[in-house]
Amino acid sequence: MNTVEQPADNPHPERSTWGVGPWPGGPEAWPTEPHYDRELLETGDSRNVIDRYRYWTMEAIVADLDEQRHGFHVAIENWQHDMNIGSIVRSANAFAADTVHIVGRRRWNKRGAMVTDRYQHVEHREDIAALVAWAATEGIPIIAIDNVPGCVPMETFDWPERCVMLFGQEGPGLTDEAVAAAEAVVEITQYGSTRSLNASAAAAVSMFSWVQQHSTLRPR
Repeated sequence: MNTVEQPADNPHPERSTWGVGPWPGGPEAWPTEPHYDRELLETGDSRNVIDRYRYWTMEAIVADLDEQRHGFHVAIENWQHDMNIGSIVRSANAFAADTVHIVGRRRWNKRGAMVTDRYQHVEHREDIAALVAWAATEGIPIIAIDNVPGCVPMETFDWPERCVMLFGQEGPGLTDEAVAAAEAVVEITQYGSTRSLNASAAAAVSMFSWVQQHSTLRPR
């Protein structure tokens, strides 16, 4: 397998970020467990996955993730084809979110997702009312993230174990309807001159905040 050159005293060499080659030793040496993809064993695996999932089928990766996804969902308003959505989906995958809900336009900019949407559950909600109805059926509170008056600082907020984090678009932020639908509105405390964080950065910070309070998973 290809590896990045590391100092001789490094006991944990990292495999290359561009993937690994064919499984060494040819077909006779291939593992036989059903989660392995024979085509990847033969040709190599250049996908954007952690080493644990090298050579696994996509279905096997999703099934393994499904056994340990966290209790939070992520919802994003999508009225202007916001380019941040792909990056938010990627962060949701990194933090093992249950599901990402695209609210508004069905089509979304996948470029920033780096193909992680193949492993992350992504669902569409026609509008905020549809999201609210779904959340009510599931008994999950909606927590909006924005910096409008009356927000709760994130460092003092107790995240529910199951919740929907609701984010707005870059620029306009959350719609009034979205803010009204939330049980709480949480803000990320800032210390510089900018009025707000990039939407995808805010989403990653929020997910990490939830993980710090609730996750029992071992980091990978």
